[in-house]
Amino acid sequence: MARQRQAGAKLTSGDAVFHSINYAFFALFSLACLFPFYYLFINTISDNELVRIGAIRLYPRGIHFGNYIKLLSVGDIGQAVLVTVGRSVLGTALMMLASAFMGYLVTKREMFARRLVYRAVVITMYFNAGLIPWFLNMSMLGLTGNFWGYVIPSIVAPFNIILVKTYVESIPSELEESAKIDGAGYFRIFVRIIFPLAKPVLATIAIFGTVGHWNSFTDSIILMSSQPKLYTLQHRLYIYLTSTSNLGALMSAGSGGSISEAAIASTLNMRTMQLTVAMVTILPILMVYPFMQRYFEKGIMIGAVKG
Repeated sequence: MARQRQAGAKLTSGDAVFHSINYAFFALFSLACLFPFYYLFINTISDNELVRIGAIRLYPRGIHFGNYIKLLSVGDIGQAVLVTVGRSVLGTALMMLASAFMGYLVTKREMFARRLVYRAVVITMYFNAGLIPWFLNMSMLGLTGNFWGYVIPSIVAPFNIILVKTYVESIPSELEESAKIDGAGYFRIFVRIIFPLAKPVLATIAIFGTVGHWNSFTDSIILMSSQPKLYTLQHRLYIYLTSTSNLGALMSAGSGGSISEAAIASTLNMRTMQLTVAMVTILPILMVYPFMQRYFEKGIMIGAVKG
């Protein structure tokens, strides 16, 4: 009865003021977070000359999609997109499976050398051999100039294993015990019970993995220098933007110090293309994240609360 009265009680004037201020604050905060993406987008579809002089403020003017069309005409851009999507999907899927299974195994006390294996994985979060030994190791394994060089090194991620281990330990042990009574083994328990119940933490891992693979840039430069067809989207767009910037500098230098119309056009193209590239690279993540946010919040909080 007390709860019903409390739930049905009307808000006082102080509560109403507090809620109004609270909602207004978070509405303004949300707008402040969303506006940079909106501003970026309207600049990519507005008239390029208006963008150059800074005339685009709150709404697009002279709407066109020429910048996106021009970006799609860049050589090998389609191949770069396929490579990036392929490594993001395959790399994230394998990372999820490996993290989930290993995180489950290290919770089993009967596992041989469980503590040694777990500590050996965790210690890699704090110590590594460095870039050159890493490259030599990748070269000896035949992963330079090889698509699997993007995928294999990221399969075992210590932080993800810690998240899964913590989450699995929060699942009631009675579920496993009842399955064992029915004759289920570790693999069947993992597939039928643990994996379905671990959706929140697996969604968290999926976000981490997808964002990491999509934005990855360094490994493409170091490992795929001999295989341009395996360049990632980030690497390919970087090359394009660098070429555009150099072209504008050469045009300015060739004009005897004065900026010619061609140089202005090149500089303008570089600015608008930079904005377009930024929009293209963040758009997939912006589209995926809202659908996984509820799982992400639950999964990351469990990893933060339990040690």
